[in-house]
Amino acid sequence: MIEITNLHKRFGKVQVLEGISLEIKGGGIFAILGPNGSGKTTLIKSILGMVIPQSGTILIENKPIKDQWEYRNNLNYLPQIAQFPENLTVEELIGMIKNLRGQTANDKELIELFGLAPFMDKKLGNLSGGTKQKVNLVLAFMFNCPLIILDEPTTGLDPVSLINLKGLINKEKEAGKTILITTHIMDFVDTMADEIVFLLEGKIYFKGTVAELKKKSTQNDLEHAIATILTEKNV
Repeated sequence: MIEITNLHKRFGKVQVLEGISLEIKGGGIFAILGPNGSGKTTLIKSILGMVIPQSGTILIENKPIKDQWEYRNNLNYLPQIAQFPENLTVEELIGMIKNLRGQTANDKELIELFGLAPFMDKKLGNLSGGTKQKVNLVLAFMFNCPLIILDEPTTGLDPVSLINLKGLINKEKEAGKTILITTHIMDFVDTMADEIVFLLEGKIYFKGTVAELKKKSTQNDLEHAIATILTEKNV
């Protein structure tokens, strides 16, 4: 599905990605983890074509993405911060995105799942952070695409919505989708991820299953496994 080879990216004098090589096979849930400044967001935005690396290649479905845009029609993206036009209603925003994409959408099912029906005629600028995140999730899941990229998807969600999100992600996995997730919520990763990639200082420190990382760090839970890695790195 995604093949990244020797990716380098710097902003000014700061080297953010340093020789990243990574293969993500199609189908499954993959968590990209790491402390702030480790390069997670830059890596995700490179895959999305929002950041242009200095060198290296990214292939999606064996095709290079550089100077291309059509591949984005086959992916869904949830940004970490939902920045919507405040003067639009929820219904207007969803309708606008559907028109722009020109693809069949299952927005009605998702609106029901996340309880957004009472908010459809509300201005986006008047919504709470949690409700905006639910709108964000509808936009991210309403098109049938093989690749889904979720940047901090659990932000602001109540317990019921979080359960519904987990069910939705697992449903997409069962349909053969590839889901990339970045998050700081280790319990979420522990229960959801098939494989994790842990970045430190722009390099891949670990790639494998949660169980393999626990074994490597001799810890019983993911949170302490990550803490062990960071402690050893700072010694």
